Amino acid sequence: MMLRTLLCRTGGALLQTSQRTVPRLWVTPAQQRWASSLPMNTVVLFVPQQEAWVVERMGRFHRILEPGLNFLIPILDRIRYVQSLKEIVIDVPEQSAVSLDNVTLQIDGVLYLRILDPFKASYGVEDPEYAVTQLAQTTMRSELGKLTLDKVFRERESLNSNIVHSINQASDDWGIRCLRYEIKDIHVPPRVKESMQMQVEAERKKRATVLESEGTRESAINVAEGHKQAQILASEGQKEEQINRAAGEAQAVLAKAEAKSKAIRLLSDALAEQNGNAAASLSVAEQYVSAFSKLAKESNTVLLPSNTGDISGMVTQAMTIYSTLAKQSPKRESVTPETEEEKKSEEPASQSASAQ
Repeated sequence: MMLRTLLCRTGGALLQTSQRTVPRLWVTPAQQRWASSLPMNTVVLFVPQQEAWVVERMGRFHRILEPGLNFLIPILDRIRYVQSLKEIVIDVPEQSAVSLDNVTLQIDGVLYLRILDPFKASYGVEDPEYAVTQLAQTTMRSELGKLTLDKVFRERESLNSNIVHSINQASDDWGIRCLRYEIKDIHVPPRVKESMQMQVEAERKKRATVLESEGTRESAINVAEGHKQAQILASEGQKEEQINRAAGEAQAVLAKAEAKSKAIRLLSDALAEQNGNAAASLSVAEQYVSAFSKLAKESNTVLLPSNTGDISGMVTQAMTIYSTLAKQSPKRESVTPETEEEKKSEEPASQSASAQ
């Protein structure tokens, strides 16, 4: 009971001294938040996970309490800072920046950081959050001044990485590590926005015109290629047609010649038979009469022999010519075997003479 009363009195005295030592005029919002949440020295303390309590002994840094059970000396030890080791999200206020092509932009972002060294975060800077926020704003303005307006929208990732790298270089002495920075909104002036919209529309019209011209060109090429293929196929078809027609005409000529030769052969065989001359005379008379029946049908010019009505004389004349030709053909056939026999007899004599 006496120990509990002593602890309560000691805690009350420490709380009063801590409130007296921190002037109201010199306390920042973050420090006021930390001071209001500072735990009292109750000798036995339980530190939560992901928190670091900075302890001062008689006004000087003593140690950092780890999560779990800890013991402090009353009156001599005091908890001066409580640092959170979790990831902290800071909203960077909107600010104006000028790009490389002299366009004023209104831009804001979000900063993600974590405290790595509680000692540096407590004694290296007065207000870590305020310092990092100001550093992020100045770095963002300097990085935007290196880019044009078009590159700001295209290279947001590289811009974020450059800002994180610049913040980490300056915040090493504060025990703070910037994890990432994200740009939330980028606002451009209304006139610039209208010009950008007109530029986008012009670019789209240009693309549409280019695509339409390419389509027309492809269509013309396809039509020309189709005409070319059609002409090639037509010429090949005409070629095949001419070849087939020539082959058909040749076959027709051969068929006519074979038919005519067969007709002549049959006619000669018929004339060689008994009463063949009479049949030939009858055929010549019929052809004579049919020829006179066709006169003056196709033309007005007609050539007539002097003895048109003498059909028997014409038939006799034709038969005389035929009998003369028939008498000459046996003589030629008789001469031909003799000459062949003479050639055969002359060949052995020439061979014997060459051998001698």
